[in-house]
Amino acid sequence: MAAASRLILLTGAAGFVGRQVLRALGERGCRVRPVVREGKQERFAHDDAIETIVASRDIFAESAAWWARACGGADTVIHAAWYAESGQYLQSPKNQECLSGTLRLAEGAVQAKVRRFVGIGTCFEYDLDAGRLSIKTPLKPSTPYAQAKVDAFNALSVAFPRHGVAFAWCRLFYLYGEGEDSRRLVSYVRARLQAGEPAELSSGSQVRDFLDVREAARMIVDVALGSQEGPVNICSGKPVTVRELAERIADDFGRRDLLRFGARPDNPVDPACVVGVRG
Repeated sequence: MAAASRLILLTGAAGFVGRQVLRALGERGCRVRPVVREGKQERFAHDDAIETIVASRDIFAESAAWWARACGGADTVIHAAWYAESGQYLQSPKNQECLSGTLRLAEGAVQAKVRRFVGIGTCFEYDLDAGRLSIKTPLKPSTPYAQAKVDAFNALSVAFPRHGVAFAWCRLFYLYGEGEDSRRLVSYVRARLQAGEPAELSSGSQVRDFLDVREAARMIVDVALGSQEGPVNICSGKPVTVRELAERIADDFGRRDLLRFGARPDNPVDPACVVGVRG
């Protein structure tokens, strides 16, 4: 089926990742039906890619029947919504609400005879001690967030094939870019240096896999419009230390002198290396 003729239902369209997925879908000529919280419809009013806007007070509280109606006529679902409050989401009990709501969405998608479903997972599902993480790396979630994502992946991996729905699961690594929460690394460093103020950082020795959210969105859309099934790593595949990334940002301002490495203690439970393997 040509991309231009596909109707994609997108949850989380107002979020950090979802808004870039919406943009990437529009660039590919897809028709999009975003599902958003009530009160956020106006921001999508002038987007030519949008077919219909579906609003909900709480998408994770909706029933399977509600989702079946919302998914009616859609070819593919991209489920980018999840609780993601910076500094809170890893340990929040709201992850269980997101899991339950996701399973009802899946049930509704099956009832609506959706052909393909793309879920959004996380690199934190893996055993992070492995360092280099491929889709064959064992899963070992260590937070309620990662556990809920693993539970969703496992449940959907069983349910969808039974009903003939193609299922892919995109595991995100360390994203940055437009719309990023101001408390996250890249936006924090940029804001401090732009203001001419010091950026207090840890040692910066941690090795991570950083990827611009716009590129991540394009990769997710490639999966949605393609035929790949099962887990997919959405990553650069390139190891970069936090120090190297911060120095690149500082070079944009010519202000490496404002980087204060070691001003904050390293988190003793942070893994030394988290890098994805593509393909």
